Amino acid sequence: MIPVYNCSQFIPEVLESVLKQHIAEKDMQIEVVDDASTDADVEKIVQEIGKGRINYFRQSNNIGSLRNFETCINRSHGKFIHLLHGDDRVLPGYYHTIQHLFRQYPKAGAAFCNYRYIDEIGHEKFWQPLESDKEGILENWLLRIAERNLIQYAAITVKREVYEELGSFYGSTFGEDWEMWVRIAQAHKFAYTPKVLAEYRQHDSSITGEKFLNGDSLKDLILIMDLVQKYVPQTHRKTVLRKSKKFYAWYGLHNAADAWKRTCNKKSVHNQIRQLLKMHNGDFGMYKVIAKLYLKMLLNYR
Repeated sequence: MIPVYNCSQFIPEVLESVLKQHIAEKDMQIEVVDDASTDADVEKIVQEIGKGRINYFRQSNNIGSLRNFETCINRSHGKFIHLLHGDDRVLPGYYHTIQHLFRQYPKAGAAFCNYRYIDEIGHEKFWQPLESDKEGILENWLLRIAERNLIQYAAITVKREVYEELGSFYGSTFGEDWEMWVRIAQAHKFAYTPKVLAEYRQHDSSITGEKFLNGDSLKDLILIMDLVQKYVPQTHRKTVLRKSKKFYAWYGLHNAADAWKRTCNKKSVHNQIRQLLKMHNGDFGMYKVIAKLYLKMLLNYR
């Protein structure tokens, strides 16, 4: 299921990446769920590339990403659901490998692969660190995933019955996937392969990119951290929350520095610094990096 909204320049890539897997129509539904895009005729793109193999559904009006994801789940027919965003890609072997994981580990509620990050034009940026160097069920996964998000949508497939049991995405439009993966981990096992079989695209025009620039990403993460707490055993909650806040404060600082380097947008940097200091303070190393960043801004040095 491929949710899209105003990302037409990337849609051909995602559709072709799925079609190249050569999965028969009787074995896999492929459908684009369009949240009333205005940037292009998405249906025409789907028809030209899919040649009848890919279904198309358009919302009558823009309902937002969370409800569009829910529509994807509700319109899906299969036992396993892959929400592949319209700006990401899968690599050859993704579906066969995920199918193998569910067969090999039938108690798993979700299965995911390692993945890499790509830039706007599709060039590799970096790989996600391995969760394990071998295939299998991940141990102690709830506490690990509760600290910070370790999965991107493109890399994970979830059993339909798990979504039906636990419900859809909610809370915010940034970090909602993290809350979902923790929610699933609290009730089900996760199967994993270290093979890199998916690509997550980072670009400023995405919801994620826009929230990085205005600082709202950190606001959303604070909300998600509070939601995550209820899934964590009581004895671990304070530790997990402390680690989460420290990690995401440094994450926000990295994004602020990157925003300055790429855009020289002082307002964006101020927004992110303000939010990350609300999240985590008293860290001398962080203050030192912030001071260096503001000095660069003062000197207009990128």
